Amino acid sequence: MRVLIIGAAGFVGRYLINYLRDEMRAFVTATRLPREALEIPDIRILDLNILQPQALCETLQAVRPDCIFHLAAQSSVALSWEKPALTADINIKGTLNLLEAVRQLNYRPRLLLIGSGEEYGRLKPEEIPVSEDTVLRPGNIYAATKACQNMLGKIYADAYQLDILLIRAFNHIGPGQAPAFVVSDFCRQAARIERGLQEPVLRVGNLSSRRDFTDVRDVVRAYALLAVHGKSGETYNVGSGHAVSIRQILDCICSLSRAEIEVRTDEKRMRPADIPVIEADISKLQQDTGWQPVIPLPSTIEEVLQYWRDYLGNGGESV
Repeated sequence: MRVLIIGAAGFVGRYLINYLRDEMRAFVTATRLPREALEIPDIRILDLNILQPQALCETLQAVRPDCIFHLAAQSSVALSWEKPALTADINIKGTLNLLEAVRQLNYRPRLLLIGSGEEYGRLKPEEIPVSEDTVLRPGNIYAATKACQNMLGKIYADAYQLDILLIRAFNHIGPGQAPAFVVSDFCRQAARIERGLQEPVLRVGNLSSRRDFTDVRDVVRAYALLAVHGKSGETYNVGSGHAVSIRQILDCICSLSRAEIEVRTDEKRMRPADIPVIEADISKLQQDTGWQPVIPLPSTIEEVLQYWRDYLGNGGESV
């Protein structure tokens, strides 16, 4: 199977490449922005900007993939508040460029559009855990762009009979994730405190929000299974099926820390709006693929903390 991963230089891309190559024996081609670093043995790497439609068409014609994973996105909720136009350009215009490029091909590859559990927005108590047919009420700019991506994908699947799967991925975490995301941020701060690189104060935002966290290695396994077994035109939740509070995440990190840590709320880390609870109903995914998450959350958190200890110990600093 020939696979193209668009936007592979990010956190998820490297894990997906490794899984598809090592476990699925796929022939993988991956794209990155010209400024991004991505070098993986035995993997063909191409430069690509999804905001350039002609380049997208040329890439698809050159690679002729059987399956495409669309990972390219501005994926930070916090950054979407700061740079809404950039977020819309990448997440909406970029996706539309890809859909048009696929439509113009003389064959029909399978396309997986990776969205977000943030699309559901503020859920009513009776809607938790949230199923794929729940009304979307996106509560931030990032979520709105991903909801639009999902709708565009469904329109193209129905109107042009394209083989498109739509995924709403909930929070995924693991070693190597950028500190713009909460678990990696907290672990990085804890590791810096242990090494005396910052005062023994861990700065936090809203700790009451509850989110559905899954290890990234379980997530990419779900993507691979959906690529084989998912039903065209359908939307699938990918998550653990269990929400935990950010406070619980913080408590786990503090319990693993080798230093005494004071927790202090930082108003700069508070978002203009925050969704209280996001939790996935993953029964549809499980029914169609047999997938189950297997890596416990505390194990993942410990690995993320150790990643930052090693990173700082090897001379790495601010990312």
